[in-house]
Amino acid sequence: MTDLNDVALFVHVVRAGSFAEAARRLGIPPNTASRRITQLEQELGLRLMQRSTRRLSLTEAGEAFYARCADQIEALVQAADELSDKGRLPSGRVRVAGTADFFNLNAMPWVAEFLANYPDVRLEFILSDGRADVVGEAIDVAIRSGKNLEPTLIARQLCVSRRTLVASPAYLAARGAPHSPDELAEHDCISMTEPAPRTVWRLDGPGGTTEVHVTGRFRANTAAAQLEAARAHLGVALLPVTLTEKYLRSGELIEVLPGYGGEGYGVYVVYPSRRQLPRAVQVFIDFAMKSMIAQVPEWK
Repeated sequence: MTDLNDVALFVHVVRAGSFAEAARRLGIPPNTASRRITQLEQELGLRLMQRSTRRLSLTEAGEAFYARCADQIEALVQAADELSDKGRLPSGRVRVAGTADFFNLNAMPWVAEFLANYPDVRLEFILSDGRADVVGEAIDVAIRSGKNLEPTLIARQLCVSRRTLVASPAYLAARGAPHSPDELAEHDCISMTEPAPRTVWRLDGPGGTTEVHVTGRFRANTAAAQLEAARAHLGVALLPVTLTEKYLRSGELIEVLPGYGGEGYGVYVVYPSRRQLPRAVQVFIDFAMKSMIAQVPEWK
């Protein structure tokens, strides 16, 4: 019969991201944690984790097992917490993944307010325009955009945003404004870093969706860097309105080809599919939803 303590340990290791960190939190030797997980794998007849000197990663069987058992383990932990003093106030660490430009979206004020309201909660932000592995990186909450969301995650939509074409007045004065999507091929276009020499932009317009192959002399792997390049007169960029709105209002950027834009996408708060979340995670999700939805007029 599988030892429930070993299953709980497995959940702790996944959330901590390493045997050493899980063992530190639980007050046991790291080699004991590793031995018990190996024993669990032998009892199940499944390889749950791939171990390396750098990090742990879950196998397909490990991901499925985590998704099935994490709910029950979290429910037991929360039930115990609610019967103790620890359960009265949210406490502990919450790991949050977001885009590299997350704090450019007026997020710091409400984050500071959250920390003031919950003094026993610690926040760790992992910011990148790459998509975080929520389970593999022990992420509690992710702020994510797009259409293809993992079916194992709960997603709560904040808003629907769009991308528009923008450039600086100085760039347009020097190069002229394009009058059709096809003319973008003659311009310096600021895009994401990728292996191909040209980038394909799919633009929604009056006649439907148009594909345009563009190139330029500046590429960057974050939207924030592309925005700064557009402000520095380096070309035409296709960026979320969340980033460009205030510069369009001030006149520092001008919308190019009004009526054409990138496909709309949802912005979501996502988190692991668990019926019972740690209280610190739950209050953060609720606070983040309320605070960011209040900014939705700036996001559309």
